[in-house]
Amino acid sequence: MMPSSFFFHQAAEIGLNPSQFLTYIIRTSLFERTLDMRDRSYITDLLKQLDTGIESLQTAASEKIRVAVIMGGYSSERHISVESGRNIYEKLSSSSAYAPVPVFLTGNDNDHQMYQIPVNLMLKDNADDIKEKAEHFAVHEVIREIMMLCEKITTKYTDKQNVLQPIRISYPQLAEIADDVFIALHGRPGEDGEVQRQLEKVGLPYNGSGIESSKITINKYETNEILRLKGFHVAKHAVVTIGDFKNDRKLFVDKICSEFNFPFIAKPVDDGCSSAVKKIKTREELEAFAELIFRQQEELIEADAARLNLKLKEEFPRKQQFLVEELIERNGAAHFLEITGGMLTKLDSNNKCVFEVFEASEALSEGDVLSLEEKFLAGQGQNITPARYAKDSKERQRISDVVKEELRKAAEILKIEGYARIDAFVRIFADGKVEVIFIEVNSLPGMTPATCIFHQSAIAGYKPYEFIDKILDYGRRKKHLTADIH
Repeated sequence: MMPSSFFFHQAAEIGLNPSQFLTYIIRTSLFERTLDMRDRSYITDLLKQLDTGIESLQTAASEKIRVAVIMGGYSSERHISVESGRNIYEKLSSSSAYAPVPVFLTGNDNDHQMYQIPVNLMLKDNADDIKEKAEHFAVHEVIREIMMLCEKITTKYTDKQNVLQPIRISYPQLAEIADDVFIALHGRPGEDGEVQRQLEKVGLPYNGSGIESSKITINKYETNEILRLKGFHVAKHAVVTIGDFKNDRKLFVDKICSEFNFPFIAKPVDDGCSSAVKKIKTREELEAFAELIFRQQEELIEADAARLNLKLKEEFPRKQQFLVEELIERNGAAHFLEITGGMLTKLDSNNKCVFEVFEASEALSEGDVLSLEEKFLAGQGQNITPARYAKDSKERQRISDVVKEELRKAAEILKIEGYARIDAFVRIFADGKVEVIFIEVNSLPGMTPATCIFHQSAIAGYKPYEFIDKILDYGRRKKHLTADIH
């Protein structure tokens, strides 16, 4: 009964989402018990109670908040986005307050192509599979026959929002089928403010930060420059461009090598948190990285991919520029660790945005840098929550409070709203001094079941659904507040 179980995929083929399928299993089980445990009269009462509940769900559906869960995208993190979107959809579908609508986004920066998709497409293996099925949808005659045979079941358990085939929709049409939006996208076009811009045009509230803050935090260089000028610790960094590389490759490499000592980090300026982040140890690896990120064709250059030890079919985006960043090291600290800290925002009685910063997680990596899988997929990575700043519990908490305050101040400067995750390194010196060195800010952090933001929110007392509900509630309250001002 894991989220990826074939059982749920098979139920989805006739239109049942996981919550509805589990309800069906419970009802069928109760009915069977009325046959073989006839002396237990209360079981019949339970069956009646459940049937009443199922009927009331049908009538209450119109009163629920319709939430479009936008997943997918066209960035290198589109597959993780689907994992996040599915998790949000499943949590909301089991609630009494929300009626989620799965929406798949694809296309490009100039054309956001959106589809309202049936639940069986949402449960496909990855974003590319969903895209292919959405664009070339067909139902096998055997499946069609099974759907007809199961019509009584689907009529009883599914709601009117349910669709059995993908429907291409525009942003104005999205506003007709949804009251609210949960953007489950990572990287572009979710974290750069473009989806938010379109949603504001049609009057839909959404999760996370607004347009201006998102435009800043998607740019790792600009984010860290703002923090540096405000006195925060950040790594020494520089942006390099495809023009310089094409003009004189040797000069391009020489200049970087003269300004940064090996090893250093190379990564996209404006992509998701683990997309194409590589530790560069040699001049040859730098050349390979530049060749790959500045390549013209979609396919990877085999020799360069091998030089960087890229995995088979590893996503590696094409860009016009990339970021070179010094490798953050211990620098004499008694204790040194990488952390990721989540947070939630609320509106106080004066409608002022206040931050609740969670206990950060300590990130452990098997390689040079954390992979996407280690960050977001169950069984792939290791996050220790709360982070082990010190063996003594009081000292650990003192350091944690210092770190959380630094994260809060940075979030405030960057005008983050709703929720976010900030990645940083922490140096703890023998005299007790604490340094937080910022890496990057994720304004739409991963929301897969395994991601550490759920571990952090749990320590703060939120069940996963409650955490998601708080995020959506903030978005609606902010929307109403903005409407009142205007």
